[in-house]
Amino acid sequence: MKSTRIVTTFLTHDGRYLILKRSNKVKSMKNLWAGVSGLIEGDEEPIYRAKTEIFEETGITEDRLSLLKSAQQIRVDSQYENHEWLIHPFLFSVRDPRIVLNWENQEYRWIVPSELSQYQTVPSLDRVLSGLL
Repeated sequence: MKSTRIVTTFLTHDGRYLILKRSNKVKSMKNLWAGVSGLIEGDEEPIYRAKTEIFEETGITEDRLSLLKSAQQIRVDSQYENHEWLIHPFLFSVRDPRIVLNWENQEYRWIVPSELSQYQTVPSLDRVLSGLL
């Protein structure tokens, strides 16, 4: 089975958590809600990729972030045959919640965890978030 390593990061501010609606321009999971996420390239450290994706997708710089928690890698079946996602979860607090989206996402919301079930999300997003709370 082929595995693809990715990071999924949640940002929190004032008891709310950021979710992003993926655009229809991305390769997979179009128009689904997700955390800040991206493929881990080569042998780079997941924390490095998490911070890179946060900046690329939200415009939030590292000086506005504080790492609160990382969790054990989670295995999730993918939509492709003989393939799985290996998710590296992170939770950061944000001092300044201003967001500037890039092309990968079309909307964002700051929600409380109990509201996540109201959104059509990427697979196992609720599991990733609950592992960080």
